[in-house]
Amino acid sequence: MNRMTKLLGTAALALATTSAFAADPDLLVFDWSGFEEEGFFVKYAEKHGSGPTYAFFGEEEEAFQKLRSGFKADVAHPCSQSIEKWAQAELIEPWDISKIPSYATLAETYRTDPTFVRDGEVYFIPTDLGMTGIAYNADEIKPEQVASLEIFLDPEMSGRTSLPDNVEDSYALAYLATGTSDWTKATEEDFKKASDWLRKAHANARAYWADGAELAQLMATGEVLIAWSWNETPVQMVGDGYNIGFEREAKEGSSAWFCGYVNLKDGPGSEEKAHEFIESFLSQETADYIVNEWGYGHSNTTAMGTFDEETLTEVGLNQITAPQLEQLPMDISLREMMIKEFERIKAGF
Repeated sequence: MNRMTKLLGTAALALATTSAFAADPDLLVFDWSGFEEEGFFVKYAEKHGSGPTYAFFGEEEEAFQKLRSGFKADVAHPCSQSIEKWAQAELIEPWDISKIPSYATLAETYRTDPTFVRDGEVYFIPTDLGMTGIAYNADEIKPEQVASLEIFLDPEMSGRTSLPDNVEDSYALAYLATGTSDWTKATEEDFKKASDWLRKAHANARAYWADGAELAQLMATGEVLIAWSWNETPVQMVGDGYNIGFEREAKEGSSAWFCGYVNLKDGPGSEEKAHEFIESFLSQETADYIVNEWGYGHSNTTAMGTFDEETLTEVGLNQITAPQLEQLPMDISLREMMIKEFERIKAGF
């Protein structure tokens, strides 16, 4: 993320229902803060002279509720776990894949998953992916201290840790810490164990971070020494000269997530431009930008094949031997339980 995004920080998130970055009036993208950067829509801008107009959300449940309450946009950027809920609420409609040639570059698992593809119709196009692990201040914390996720419960870390203000990421941590590395098979007992663990981790947390820029600020000041973090933050902080480590191979493991775009029903703008935007996002140019500048992966498998192992290791996208929880779509009733319990935990109950 560039300096402009860092300066925006959480203030940008408050503009979730306004066009904070007005550009092409024919396309409104409802997105995470930071994705308005030019590197994500190079080909679109080349054709239309500017990028889309953007509005922002800070968390997917917030985005869902805003859309349910009548907020209108053309395209939105949820992650994989939200698709079933958004589909059931009839917020989304199929993409016309004939207008998105680069869709063919996606891995087969993305193009055949029944949550994303229903009766031959594509409702979700994965675009970006990343890893969540332990970011730590390497001036204060030794590598052996982050060999286990139990560091988040260590009494010596009281008030020095930070957790994501995101139900999926925080529960991914808690499930891993309590022995569940596949949450698609999680039982209510597994959920209870994870919730109990997360409640203990909450007691140690100084703050919940809403985006990578906010976490970077917390770690840059030294307030936070340990965080459950997307790989974006350590990549950026190391680039800015901070000594931040990133541990994905704690003995209990780490997690991987992927997000993408949906075509919102009754969007106010151009359906043609919505499809052009997705084709642009799936380009080699966007893959180069998201890997080199953000440290995230890209769903275009052809484009990802152009990066060497050294580059992927540097940004935290390399293969690991520890367990990896894939943040795949889960049973919707379990996810609703997680959402409710997460709010209780954050409130101190």
